[in-house]
Amino acid sequence: MAANNRRMSGKKGAQVGSGGQRRKGLEGKGPTPPAEARKGHKKNRIAGAKAKQAVRRPTPRGRGGRSTSELVVGRNPVVEALREGVPASTLYVQQFIDNDERVREALQLAAERGGINLMEAPRPELDRMTNGLNHQGLVLQVPPYEYAHPEDLAGAAYDNGVDPLIVALDGVTDPRNLGAVVRSVSAFGGHGVVVPERRAAGMTAGAWKTSAGTAARTPVARATNLTRALESYQKAGIVVVGLAADGESEIGDLPALDGPVVIVVGSEGKGLSRLVGETCDYRVRIPMPGGAESLNAGVAAGIVLYEAARRRA
Repeated sequence: MAANNRRMSGKKGAQVGSGGQRRKGLEGKGPTPPAEARKGHKKNRIAGAKAKQAVRRPTPRGRGGRSTSELVVGRNPVVEALREGVPASTLYVQQFIDNDERVREALQLAAERGGINLMEAPRPELDRMTNGLNHQGLVLQVPPYEYAHPEDLAGAAYDNGVDPLIVALDGVTDPRNLGAVVRSVSAFGGHGVVVPERRAAGMTAGAWKTSAGTAARTPVARATNLTRALESYQKAGIVVVGLAADGESEIGDLPALDGPVVIVVGSEGKGLSRLVGETCDYRVRIPMPGGAESLNAGVAAGIVLYEAARRRA
């Protein structure tokens, strides 16, 4: 009998007092989660990587984008930039610098403007920041420029109850020309300047200086594709006028300047690009009795803007 008990105790089976654990184990666990939520699955890893990238990616500011920060290097350039009201975030001054008249003026201008951080740095650090340029102990950091969107320029004009007067630059690579155009747009009541995103001058410290402070109140918009931006203006009822040496008519004979208009100015050497020229509603020329072959962008834009302002007065 004892042997029989020993044989029976070795059999596998449910034990007394199991509490129905095996029965619970047979119950369903609900629907299978999607692949993206299952740890270890390929889609789960991809989703995690995308989430990390989204966290690291900076949030864009402004519909037209931002430029990168810029450094103005050297005592004279720094003083001139501060005199002309170029935006600045930090003035770096070399430790134990020879305190001459320009250094004192730079410090005074920065203090008077307010909002500019003053940082003292050793020479090796300034050498590293400027990639070995001759900074002479003064470095001014210009913050990124906040570009507008081309549509914003026309929208602001219509909001004020007036017809848009806008200048677009095609292939203009000299920041000083951009600054001169901004200054002319401001002087003659224009509503902004449009520049292409690539192969074109941007709002650098040089452009700010040439604008003589008018860049603070005249927006500059950046277009990913200038031709498409001009086509968008046309769909909104704005006439696109291109300046060209071989234009079909003279600027004085163009009635379109009385209404909503975008004036397109090309580079001094190449003029308008083919696609931009074909997009324009009119191609006009500026009469030059003196026989000059071309005008730089700043002068050409100023002449046409004056004519437009005269007619609208």
